[in-house]
Amino acid sequence: MFEILLLIAGLVGGALNSLAGGGSFIVFPALLAVGVPPVIANASNTYAAMPGYVSGAVGYWHAMAQHKNRLVLYTIIALVFGWIGAELLLVVSDEQFSKVVPWLMLFAVLLFAFGNQLNAFVAAHSGGRRGMKLVGTVLLTVFLAGVCVYGGFFNAGLGILLLAFLATAGLSDIHAMNGLKLWISSVVAIVAVARFALNGSIDWYHGSIALVGVTVGGYLAARNAHHVPTGVIRAAVIVYGVFMTGYFFWGAYT
Repeated sequence: MFEILLLIAGLVGGALNSLAGGGSFIVFPALLAVGVPPVIANASNTYAAMPGYVSGAVGYWHAMAQHKNRLVLYTIIALVFGWIGAELLLVVSDEQFSKVVPWLMLFAVLLFAFGNQLNAFVAAHSGGRRGMKLVGTVLLTVFLAGVCVYGGFFNAGLGILLLAFLATAGLSDIHAMNGLKLWISSVVAIVAVARFALNGSIDWYHGSIALVGVTVGGYLAARNAHHVPTGVIRAAVIVYGVFMTGYFFWGAYT
């Protein structure tokens, strides 16, 4: 019964990731619902999401090829600070993480709901390459490092934060931005999963069921995306995310 729930959650989460984002709002609570402890559920959610990031990055390779000069720096930052984020998760107890989760969920839901406006605002005020010079390489590096720490610690909302960073860094081609977003997400997820695995913090059985669902759901949704109104899906994800955030607040503070 639990396996069916996780597989369905993975299918829905993977489809949402392909169509509008927000799959973690489905998969992470499902892992909790089947009895996986909070910290391990979060680590297992990152494991389940990882193949989608990798396959997406491969699919966008030609779009981001013109920005290959950025990949070395971005990869190093993602490796180092994604690992740090994973380390932070591993020093937090289940009780402490349960108190933090509602705030992380709220932050992720707000990012999901207002991410387009955030990215548009950042793009409008970054001024392309000139904006990159004004902000400064150091500040951009700190920005990306902070985003990667967040991604290693908690996966939901990572993509929106990365798009905001890339807009600040002067990119405007959405296809290249999506490719770089997925590349950085892949590196963060891979290094985080490696760290979680070394610590024995992944529920391989339940996480793998979710992974299969996420992978299949993402593929099927991508093949049929033109039939689905994205706006309606985004609205449904936001409503569900708000409900789950309220549920986590109720569970953590009552």
